[in-house]
Amino acid sequence: MSEMINISAPLSEDFVRALNAGDEVLVNGVIYTARDIAHQRLCSLIENSQPLPIDLNGAIIYFVGPTPATQGRAIGAAGPTTSSRMDMFSPMLIKHGLKAMIGKGYRDSNVVSALKRYGAVHFATIGGAGALLSKHIISSEIIAYEDLGTEAIRKLVVKDFPAIVAYDTKGNCVYDIQ
Repeated sequence: MSEMINISAPLSEDFVRALNAGDEVLVNGVIYTARDIAHQRLCSLIENSQPLPIDLNGAIIYFVGPTPATQGRAIGAAGPTTSSRMDMFSPMLIKHGLKAMIGKGYRDSNVVSALKRYGAVHFATIGGAGALLSKHIISSEIIAYEDLGTEAIRKLVVKDFPAIVAYDTKGNCVYDIQ
């Protein structure tokens, strides 16, 4: 078993390019949440040369729509959503500085091309384990699109959030490794 790699955002391109499909990581620091509609709004802002509500440079976006927080917790269950739902938006965000995404499942060829070209990675985490994953979220704050409810963009502070490099900057995919 390989040793876990500790990472903190913002991520540099050099650091990201050193990661390989199959590497196990523990994410620490600030990450952002966003799903379909939030991605669409971010891309619309970019297309219209408008300022973004988050700094994409070196950022990590987690594809999640968490449940409400329970007593004494920063957040409720926070399991990953299917990554392919963001495929039409991810290349533009990667081009504008996004260095990593966290979700579950496969990504399309346009996303893989953007990861290679701009030096970004896609992490996978455990689907169906939202309650367990939420224990690694220290704080949660809505910072944009509150009208989207659970799909609003949140700033999360995470500690030892477990993930695996599913797609690296070389075009390798953990799902293809035998």
